[in-house]
Amino acid sequence: MTANDGVIHEPRACDSALARAFNFLGKRWSGVILGTLTQGPAGFSELRRAVTGISDSVLSERLTELVGAGLIERFVHDGPPITVEYTLTVAGKGLLPAMRELTTWAECNLPA
Repeated sequence: MTANDGVIHEPRACDSALARAFNFLGKRWSGVILGTLTQGPAGFSELRRAVTGISDSVLSERLTELVGAGLIERFVHDGPPITVEYTLTVAGKGLLPAMRELTTWAECNLPA
């Protein structure tokens, strides 16, 4: 506690849930992948084309992390040919309002 102005103040701390969210979603490309999947399910190649600049290995790593976190699901469709598709889960769709707000904020406050 501090008392610089004669008033006792509790030390400032970031909300731990918010810190966890930004640590996870703030990883490069994670938010962009989730944002891309808001447009509907997509395969690996579609995501690679949509997320300009991402390498195959990083895309694969991020998809694995997002599946592990329960934000997206991976579906394997029997072929021929066998295809893999990724889609948002209920938890992933729960991020949509926040992502829309972040998009609006960025459009208004960050240079293009």
